[in-house]
Amino acid sequence: MLSEISFLSEKVFVHRWPHDTPLWDDSIKQKLDETISKNAESKKITVSGKSIKIQNFEFTHLKKIGISVPFFKDECRMIFESQFGELYAHIHITVKSPEYMDIFSKLKSWKSEFFPNDSNK
Repeated sequence: MLSEISFLSEKVFVHRWPHDTPLWDDSIKQKLDETISKNAESKKITVSGKSIKIQNFEFTHLKKIGISVPFFKDECRMIFESQFGELYAHIHITVKSPEYMDIFSKLKSWKSEFFPNDSNK
């Protein structure tokens, strides 16, 4: 059982999804852009139980979780749908550190443990 996975991600993109969910306030979009999506610095990712924290934003109600290692790239990626507060989001996380395969393995184990029935249908 994994209690917590923490790592740094070089690239994270957060956007509203699905499009039929409530619109985001401009201040929320600006805060997410400044802190995560358009910030060039590495972001701290903490995966714990059924939630993921990116910097100071906690994402819950996770579903459609995809974890992969793309062909011809030394990186792993995780994409998922979630909520933060009452808002809905789609998150893309890219890890390019030398430990990307170890992180990939831990994330796959976490998904199997906490979301065994999640599919990308």
